[in-house]
Amino acid sequence: MTLRPPVEPMLAQAAEAVPGPAALRAGVAYEQKLDGHRAILFTAAGSGGRVVVQTRRGALVQDRWPDLVAAAEAQLPHCLVLDGELVVWDTEEGRLSFEALQRRAAARARGARALAARWPAYFVAFDLLQQDGQELLVRPYAERRALLENLFSSRGLTAPWTLVPQTTDLAKAREWLETWTDVSGVEGILIKPLNGRYLPGYRGWTKIRRRDTTEAIIGAITGTLARPGLLVLGRHDQDGRLRPVGRTVTLRPDPAQQVAELLTAAAPGHPWTGARFSAAWGSRDVLDTTLVHPDLVAEISADRAIDHGGVYRHPLRFRRLRQDVTVQDVPRFGEGPAAAAG
Repeated sequence: MTLRPPVEPMLAQAAEAVPGPAALRAGVAYEQKLDGHRAILFTAAGSGGRVVVQTRRGALVQDRWPDLVAAAEAQLPHCLVLDGELVVWDTEEGRLSFEALQRRAAARARGARALAARWPAYFVAFDLLQQDGQELLVRPYAERRALLENLFSSRGLTAPWTLVPQTTDLAKAREWLETWTDVSGVEGILIKPLNGRYLPGYRGWTKIRRRDTTEAIIGAITGTLARPGLLVLGRHDQDGRLRPVGRTVTLRPDPAQQVAELLTAAAPGHPWTGARFSAAWGSRDVLDTTLVHPDLVAEISADRAIDHGGVYRHPLRFRRLRQDVTVQDVPRFGEGPAAAAG
């Protein structure tokens, strides 16, 4: 059968650390995990005679990526289906930019070409779902990867097409997790069974994001002072203003009690008076928050998905209160994962 959009992508479940060799006897491969937008790209035939770009949720958005469509028409064979990650290069900053990616993903056709000239898109391929009209979902991952590598080499594919780095060496994968995640746009690794089929919608892969321990200031909570739910955290910018940087996951009972013992209600003039905080990245839902006096420092665990301005996109994990440091010891807004004293 010929694949037609939309195709539900295969997914990954989160893990805290790379499994040891004993857990990997069946054989796995490791790929670098990029901080982009998941996309499936179809070329002609199976997509109605045109290039189609599909999002993770099934929306067809090729009108927002005219540069990729043109490159696909010029460089890719018909009846091809690629799974991968869309990323955008900021030529002025000289780095991958999630903010620019968001701008391009939200653009309409009329403004898409201007944005493409400013922020060129790249498709980082990591799976081949169909070639020459032949569906490959039941083939093992190792075979699909070999076919994907051959596609790149035989056609001499270059930008905007990129093949995601992959290895079967556990030591190399750990090195990627520890060092490559310092590079903008690389946030961790994916682990994929070499003999695994492509199962749409199934979490058959494993993702591991690098996490750093750092500090932030508790500026608001959900729940009550006696029973806080989650923490809304901030950092001071260079002008001394307390800027929101993210929120934690819901606190477990014991940590919640420890925080509650030291919380005090906000005094008049709190810097976040009247502010509204989103329940999640990109969500229109708003948290029901209570402002607190911003004098407590929380030690948190955070991944590398950070806006250029300094806001964490994913929920943070509360580790403990840092009563041994003051709010002045906390990294400034925009300093990312840099840790405070001690």
